[in-house]
Formats: sequence, C-alpha cells, structure tokens
Amino acid sequence: MPDWVWYVPSLLVLIGVMIMFHELGHFWAACHFDVKVEAFSFGFGPRLFGFRRGETDYRVSWFLFGGYVKMAGDQATDENVDDPRSFLAKPRWQRLIVAFAGPFMNAVLAVSLLTGLFMVKFEKLSDADMEPVIGYVAADSPAAKAGLRDGDLIVKVENKNKPTWEDVIGKEVSGALRPMHLVIQRGGTTFPATVTPILSENLGVGYAGWDGRGEIQLGLVERGFPAEKAGLKKGDVVLAIDGEPIHSRLRFQEITKASGGKPVQVEYRRGGRTAALAVQPVWANRDGPARWMIGVQPEAKLDIQVTRLSLPAAFRESLRENGKNATMIVQVLERMVQRRMSPKNLAGPIGLAEMSGEAARQGLPAFLMLMAMVSLNLAIFNLLPIPILDGGTILLLLVEMTMQRDLSLTVKENVFKAGFVFIMVLMAFVIFNDISRYMPAG
Repeated sequence: MPDWVWYVPSLLVLIGVMIMFHELGHFWAACHFDVKVEAFSFGFGPRLFGFRRGETDYRVSWFLFGGYVKMAGDQATDENVDDPRSFLAKPRWQRLIVAFAGPFMNAVLAVSLLTGLFMVKFEKLSDADMEPVIGYVAADSPAAKAGLRDGDLIVKVENKNKPTWEDVIGKEVSGALRPMHLVIQRGGTTFPATVTPILSENLGVGYAGWDGRGEIQLGLVERGFPAEKAGLKKGDVVLAIDGEPIHSRLRFQEITKASGGKPVQVEYRRGGRTAALAVQPVWANRDGPARWMIGVQPEAKLDIQVTRLSLPAAFRESLRENGKNATMIVQVLERMVQRRMSPKNLAGPIGLAEMSGEAARQGLPAFLMLMAMVSLNLAIFNLLPIPILDGGTILLLLVEMTMQRDLSLTVKENVFKAGFVFIMVLMAFVIFNDISRYMPAG
C-alpha cells in the first residue's frame, strides 16, 4: 500500500483533532464572556463549505493546515470595534483568558489522551531495560575519550542517582558542548567521568557515541532492500554479525557501514530457532549521507510489561509523562537558541505527515501517543511570546495591564507585521527541512 494512503488521512485526523480542541478553547471562552463569534473555521483561505448556526458561520476552508475563530472587533481597525460585544471592548483580563484558552485546551487534550490510553494499555519497561549499562562505545567519540567501555554502568548523571537510559539520553541529546558529569561503576570499582557530547551534524543533537547493552531485534525491514530479499523479518533477534556477538544498535550499523559492499553473515533467532544467512549490502542514501546498508532498523528488544491503570493512577501517570515531555520541549527550544541543538530537528507538514502515517501503521496506541505529544507541542509553541501567536497576544495584554493604557495602533500593527513575517519565515524553513531530508547528500 503506498505511503500516502497512510500519511494524508492520518495527518488530517491528527491536525484536525488538535485544531478543533484549540479553537474550541477560544470559542468557549469567548462565548462565556459574551464575545460575538462571527466564524469558526477549520483551515484558512476561501470558504469551501459549512453552515450557519445563530450568529456564527461554521466553515471548512481551502488550506486545512490550521484554523481560527473570528471574533467581532478582534482587530482595532474592524468596523464593529465599538460594539459592546466585540473582543476589544471586553476587559483585558477577559481577553487574556480567551487567548490562553486555546493552548490550555491543547494541554487538556494531551493529558486526556494519555489518561484514557493508560486506562486501557500501560506499558512499563522492566528494571533491567531501564538500567543504563553501556553496550558499545564508538571509536574517537566523546564517550571513548572519557575512558568509558562496554559493560560500564552509569550510576549517576549530574545530580541524579540511579538514572535510567531515558535520563542519560535526555541529557546527551540536549547537552551538546556541555560537560556531563557521571559516576561509573566498573566491576567492583566506582569512579567519576566527564563526557562532553558534540553537536552531531547528521542528527542535529548532542552525541556522545555510546549505546545501551541488550538484545537487538529488527524493528523495520524495508521493502526491496537486501535484508528483505535475503529473508530477514521484523522481530528477528540478531545474535551476531560476521561472528561478532551483537548487543548494540550502533555496533550493528557500524559493521554494515564498514562492510565495503562485501556480504555480511547475519546470525539471528526467530521463534526459538537459530539460523544464519548472508546479506549483500547496497550503497544507498537513507536518512542521511549515502552508505553501505542492508535496509533494516535495529532496535533494543525490551521486556515490556503491559497492564491497565485505574483512573486516578492513569491521570497521575499522564501528568508525569506530559510534565516530562513539556520540560523536554522547553529544553529543546532553549538549546536551539543557545545553538547547542540544530533547528534542523524542526519538522514541518511533510515531516508531521510521515510521523503520523508511521504511527498509524503501528496502531491506535502509537497514534494517540503522537497526538498527545504534538498537541502539547502546539500548546507550548502557541504560548511563546511571538506576535500573532496566543503568547504574543497575552504578552501585549500584560504590558497594557502594567501600563494601564492601550498601546498605540501603530505599535500594534508593526508588532503584528513582525510576527507574521517571523511565522512565514519559520514555515518556509521547516518545509525546506522536510524537503532536504529527501534530497541526496551533496
């Protein structure tokens, strides 16, 4: 089945639900304060179709990647700005709540989705899989220069004792060019170590050059590539390559890259039976510079315990997970400003379509997890103090509340224009990012 069959519908569902909740937040808050709502639109541009109920035109517009609520008098130049039911006629604190209600509803959506999901299916890793045991250290990498080895256990990262791999990787990817202070346990001894991740040009994030230790399975076997032609399948556990035991994703990839085009002997386990076969790598460009590859995505084989949580427990776990994700999103934005993380990580509509399509392939739980994460991203992004966004409106209202007077119309128009230009440049940048991922390396 062609990829677009998954990508397009899943993207429309993803953004449709998020936009609907976001605009419903503005809509409900406006109605609560008796602001006249002239239009509730899914999409931008010319009206495609819709219906009118009361004084509001509910419509679907041409460009579906977005939406808006049009309130009477929401611009100082509107002809009905003097209407007592217009947006600008309302007290500033009411306007602030109306502006905040959109991002708030996206946060509510993120928490609600994970709460509902965890009540049906909650996946928890075993303690052994969460333990940060190093399974591989790349040559000349920051981890190698710090003296780390295969089998080392990270017992402390910064001020956190008994960290998980998630804690360690979080510090690594967001900590380019900043020393990571660790405590390592090797055999019966414990010693300090300092690793300074570099900023990876390919990944656009911090890179230390290590990987976790554990069984490695094939998470994806790409159609038409050598691995599929040779008979490998998703879920196969890789035991060895060319006679070398494999317990690291990075080592798996390193061996195939260094094959020089010569066949690699893959020993694997499937359904309790062990077998081996030869796979002929091909020179191809996939998610980065061209290299020798066999067309698989190795991943850690995890011991996942599946259970259901009660409503209170699911709500608490959802708050914890969303709080962790919100912190990560803010840290990513901060690292980009500090130039310790590349803006290349920003995805546009094409990247979002691909992510939503892949999540849809994996099933409803994966799609709901993605929707919660993207909805939280939308909430935080809209709260940034950028003119034209909700955060910019909130900032201007706070400034006016502090000054106890309105800013001049000229200032507001110039601020709005600057915000519009910024958003257009940002959109052009993320679309270029999306397209560049599919362009051959130069």
